[in-house]
Amino acid sequence: MRHNIAGRSLNRDSGHRKALYRNLVTALLKHEKIVTTEAKAKEVRSMAEKMITLGKKSGLHAYRQALTFITDKAVTDKVFSVLGPRYKERAGGYTRSTKLEPRLGDNAPMVKLELVK
Repeated sequence: MRHNIAGRSLNRDSGHRKALYRNLVTALLKHEKIVTTEAKAKEVRSMAEKMITLGKKSGLHAYRQALTFITDKAVTDKVFSVLGPRYKERAGGYTRSTKLEPRLGDNAPMVKLELVK
């Protein structure tokens, strides 16, 4: 039984999974859209929204918290200079997920995860 076990394991150990999430969030914030599997997108969505919420706070502590998760300093600067002010009046829901065709190789359900304008 899987009582009180939250999140998806994605058939990876914890270090690999954390690195995957960090890389996907960094790519999403850098390019403002990514194409990935549905399960990965559902996990990454909440993490990306937390980073944007940190960008809205715009303090030194929030900046350092974002730096611990986002792998690229330029992307962190973008979160605090561009994305934070863009979503200042929005109370959450910064991402949109659109279903795409299944992947050709293994028929995995694919989605386009993007930041709303």
